[in-house]
Formats: sequence, structure tokens, C-alpha cells
Amino acid sequence: MEWIQIVSLAIVQGLTEFLPISSSAHLVLVPSLTGWPDQGLAFDVAVHVGSLLAVLLVFRQEVVRMLLAFFSSVRGRGFNDDAKLAWAVGFATIPVGLAGLLFGDWIEQNLRSIQVLAWATIGFGLLLGIADRWRRGRRTELQLRVGDVLWIGLAQALALIPGTSRSGITMTAALFLGFSRQAAARFSFLLSIPVILLAGGLEAKKLVDSAVPVDWSALFWGVAFSAISAWACIRLFLNLIERIGMAPFVAYRVVLGGLLLMVLV
Repeated sequence: MEWIQIVSLAIVQGLTEFLPISSSAHLVLVPSLTGWPDQGLAFDVAVHVGSLLAVLLVFRQEVVRMLLAFFSSVRGRGFNDDAKLAWAVGFATIPVGLAGLLFGDWIEQNLRSIQVLAWATIGFGLLLGIADRWRRGRRTELQLRVGDVLWIGLAQALALIPGTSRSGITMTAALFLGFSRQAAARFSFLLSIPVILLAGGLEAKKLVDSAVPVDWSALFWGVAFSAISAWACIRLFLNLIERIGMAPFVAYRVVLGGLLLMVLV
């Protein structure tokens, strides 16, 4: 891989993994516009690792507290807010895992088209705008109820549709439930940890099975630039989202979807 391809794809992955703008749309658009060859499974695994490192770094204190509280609750030693949040993340991940197992192959065969990608980018972007404008409230991620976890978990399963955006659809669901912008974003980012682990694990298994040669230098820089861009993205997003809202991302998604329809169809 060329240096510019490594850096560009790693940064794109790091940013779009967490912004509500659809990583799948960008990972189709960038290579199509540049004419770059497919980056391969190994690089996909590397940039997922980078994204995972970034979210673990930003939420390191919360993750440690959640893990300790989770194991404490399993041993019957109490059930505090951190334990509730840990269980919520776990249960909200189940729908997307089951949907992937049951419908992953069908989605791969029937929904991997530019038209689906473009219209999902536009449609779910507009839905995010509606949720942000009319249903946003003040609830925090520590006020999750069982029904909230189920709703957000089911919404996350829709992210298997190309163009949906995992972060975008989970934030949309949380906003409709009355959570603040920052709470919706924080819970979405915490939800990304098991999802990235699952996705990265599946890609790593495919990589091991394929036994293709590995460019370790490209992987190292892929991890590094993905982690740096994802870390910056999460920090900036959390600092700015209450002030700027979702409107810039909604507008961007509509333009991106239109570009996909005009340029790639």
C-alpha cells in the first residue's frame, strides 16, 4: 500500500467509526474516487484495533469502573450505576450480534449496493435530524431503563444496513428516548467497544484463514493513525456536540448520499 492510502484510510476509519456519518459510505467513496486497490483484510483489522484503542483510552476510567462493578454484581456484592451501565452495554449488543449471525449473509448478498448505501445515508441522516430537533431531552446514560436498552440495542442492529452508521442510529434512538446529546454520544461510544471487538474478531479470523502475506509496516501505521484520529474525534465530538447539535452531520450525510447517487451509480 502507498503511504497516502495508509494514512487516508486510517484517518477516515478513525473519524467515521464514531461520527454519525456512516463509515461504510466513506470506505466505498474514498477508494472509488481515488482508484486505490482494495486495502485487504489485514488493514481492516488494524484500523479496527486503532479505533478500539482510542475509545478505551478516552473512557478508560469508566471502563475500569464498569468492569469492576460488573464482576462485583455477578458475585452478588451490589448493583450500582456502573454495574447497570455495564449490563446495559452487554444487553444492547445482543441484537446486533444475533442480527449479524442470522441476516449477515443475506445483507451481504442483497443490500451491498450503492443505491442502498446512498439512500440509507440520506434517510437515517434525516431521522437523526428529526430526533435531535424535536425529541432531545436531559436524561443521562446513568438513567437507562430496560426498555431503553432494548430500543437502542434493536436500533443498533439496523447498522448492518450499509449507510446507516452505527453511531448515528444509536444516537438517534437515544435522542428519541429523551437523552441529552452528550449522553446519547457517550452511550453510543461505550457500545462501540464490544461491537468493534466482534467485528475485528471476525475479520481477524478471516485473515488467519486466508493466510495472505502481511505488510506489518502498513498495519502499524494503520493502527497508529486510526487511533489518533479516533481519539481526537471522540474528544472533540463530546466537547462540541451540545453546542453545535446534529444539524451539520445531517447536512453532510444528505450531501454525501447525493454524491454517491450522482458519482457512483
